[in-house]
Amino acid sequence: MKSFFLLLVSCSIVQMAFSQRIDSTMGKYAEDYQQEKIHIHFDKTIYNRGETIWYKSYLIAGIEPSTYSKNFYVDWFDDKGKLLKHTMAPIFEASARGQFEIPENYTGKMLHAKAYTQWMLNFDTAFLFHKDIQVDQTIPYTPPKTVNAKTSTATNTTDNSTTKTSATDNEIKATIQFFPEGGEMVVGVSKRVAFLANNQYGLPVKVSGAIKSSKDELIDSFITEHNGMGSVFIEPVANEKYTAFWTDEYGKQHTDTLPIAKNNTVALQVQSLKGKALFFVNRTSEISETSKMVYVIAHMHQHQVYKSRINLSEKMATIGEIPTKDLPTGVLQITMFDVNYVPIAERVVFVNNYQFLFTPEIRVTKKSIDKRGKNTIEIETKDSAFTNMSVSITDASLLNNSNSNIVSSLLLSADLKGYIHNPAYYFSSKADSVQQHLDLVMLTHGWRRFKWNEVTAGQLPFITQPKETDYLQLKGTIYGNAYAKSKPNQTIILFLQAKDSSKQTLFLPVDRMGNFAQRGIMFYDTIKIFYQLSGEKSLTDRVEVRFQNGLLQAPLKKYGSNYTSPFLLPYTLKDSTLLERSKFFFNEKEKVAKRLAAAQLDEVTVKTKVKSKTEILDEKYASGMFSGGDSYQFDVLNDPIAQAALDVFSYLQGRVAGLQINNSGADVSLSWRGGTPDIFLDEMRTDADQLRNISMNDVAYIKVFRPPFFGAPGGGSGGAIAVYTRKGGDTKTTPGSGLATQILAGYTPYKEFFNPNYSTTTSTVNDVRTTLYWNPYLLTDGKNRTVQIEFYNNDISNRFRLIIEGINSDGKLTRVEKIIE
Repeated sequence: MKSFFLLLVSCSIVQMAFSQRIDSTMGKYAEDYQQEKIHIHFDKTIYNRGETIWYKSYLIAGIEPSTYSKNFYVDWFDDKGKLLKHTMAPIFEASARGQFEIPENYTGKMLHAKAYTQWMLNFDTAFLFHKDIQVDQTIPYTPPKTVNAKTSTATNTTDNSTTKTSATDNEIKATIQFFPEGGEMVVGVSKRVAFLANNQYGLPVKVSGAIKSSKDELIDSFITEHNGMGSVFIEPVANEKYTAFWTDEYGKQHTDTLPIAKNNTVALQVQSLKGKALFFVNRTSEISETSKMVYVIAHMHQHQVYKSRINLSEKMATIGEIPTKDLPTGVLQITMFDVNYVPIAERVVFVNNYQFLFTPEIRVTKKSIDKRGKNTIEIETKDSAFTNMSVSITDASLLNNSNSNIVSSLLLSADLKGYIHNPAYYFSSKADSVQQHLDLVMLTHGWRRFKWNEVTAGQLPFITQPKETDYLQLKGTIYGNAYAKSKPNQTIILFLQAKDSSKQTLFLPVDRMGNFAQRGIMFYDTIKIFYQLSGEKSLTDRVEVRFQNGLLQAPLKKYGSNYTSPFLLPYTLKDSTLLERSKFFFNEKEKVAKRLAAAQLDEVTVKTKVKSKTEILDEKYASGMFSGGDSYQFDVLNDPIAQAALDVFSYLQGRVAGLQINNSGADVSLSWRGGTPDIFLDEMRTDADQLRNISMNDVAYIKVFRPPFFGAPGGGSGGAIAVYTRKGGDTKTTPGSGLATQILAGYTPYKEFFNPNYSTTTSTVNDVRTTLYWNPYLLTDGKNRTVQIEFYNNDISNRFRLIIEGINSDGKLTRVEKIIE
């Protein structure tokens, strides 16, 4: 008896240790290893060759805007898997903007965009953002044919599902997968078995059929309920084999064997109700000792939200309740473990408390569908939270696909493996039927962010790609024996010249290993670096200097010409009327291009407003996030008062409403709307002391950006002051001439969306734009809840489609789609 008691105590201690280890490990997952999720808002659904794809990305970690990453990457592939371009953009306020120009000679029917951050590469790559983008061509698209296909059966051991493919070549093929709830069919337990039927391209297929025993007895019939999904209830008998006989929507007949039911185990079933999730635990009559005590753990966004211990020694079944009314919207994972914390069943359910949305009010204050007519729209948010939105306005008669949006991407698709057809549908209504269909998605798609064997062992994810907490860096290494033998405490002198001729000088210390670095660099396109090591002049010529920007470089172009993206759906969106509209626009654009090419210069008359001096200065000096924008602009070159000012701060005092400058003491203090403005010199971040020492004779142009300014790290909540020194014909020759030089790439150049102003500009060239307005950064806060946008119609459109997507600082999302006619 004593030895038995000691054994019980020993087991209890082991179980407690397992429990504490799991709790501790999951706590670390939630605190330090949240995985980022991405949604991208594209300006429209369908494009033609030669057009620009405008996009805005949003990132969250858990339920909040992500603060993990500073840099955003998109790889653009053609429909054969060839890498066309690798783009890099800075992340501001958990978002990034960019564009991709489709080559004029592009012949493919689709493009594929893969988006990610460096942090996301540490985890399952199935959760990276993938998007197929349709490129309309005048030649109808034909699905690729499959050759030499053979009948094959594959079993997914994780979900215990069976897949079988029909053996007909060169045609659409249907497959079916069966998913027992919890992962296993259990002998003697009546249990729901879901199924998913699709074709070889991942698209849903309608099927009907029957489940029969080995004695040809009918167990149950089945038919698809929604998007190729459905379910049946089966109470399996020991050692019995069940077969599905079914017919697809193409008229083909199939047979598939269901997974074999297990004995000596425990079954888990879950029913999601309002405010709670009920779970049912049933065991077989004979059960192993390790399964007589089970643990049920539920977690959401890697946070543990429920845990219970269940003793099945004296009972066959039990029921439990997980409160969900206070949980955020998202996927809830429920896992059942045996006494040794080995997972034996798992189920995911979707919790929707309808608290994830905010809805801005849209007011069309001026509407004109006339040729080049002016439209004005006001967008107002109701609460005081900071909001970050993007808006696109396109011709409403173009083909449009709203099957996916920011809500379905970030709350559903980004957490489940595999293709989900029309995910936006599951957020379209509160009807019971929609919720039942969503539960079928939960039953037929895997959620695999945890590897439980690693969690129970206390093992944390192996991180090979650290979080990018810095924007661009200018760093490098000096190689060669000459440097190793040189004097210690070396300094490398760098003269940086951007493509717009802006310049900056840096003096960077070099360590004994030859490394040097400068944080806080921000530039687009490329810069030219002139460099020289301090000390003897010949040292620079006797070493090799390699520069880096600190960003992820383009992936290897490893895909051959026969590669087909596994994410590339072969069917383009089809609507003959709307496709004709797209082709009409494309043909009109071709006509305009041919007419312009053939026309003589004097045959085209363009009248435009003369640019102001500040507009000319802005084009000459500002770039990237610094160009345009909501700012005060000062033409210092042509302002005689500027030459009399002691410094930049003395010049700006009293010139910007709300900007407080204290420049009387030893230090300069700045304040605007409760924040401190960031300071930039030639678009390189600097401090007030350095800027104070700049002579006004060297300054050409100053921009003061109203808060927030996204060109600053952290979002620039206090706005920004950007000072530009004279260049080109305004200043002396470039320093560093004759020195060693290299070219370093920065962020992918961003161009502003062209939004013509027909109140000041007239043109005889036909306006056939399909995207009439695009603004990736529409910002509001408690003090400024309303923003106004203006755009002009083209020469063709008579209906507009407005789409707004965004996120606020509380993690709430918005998606608004409105037709204006």
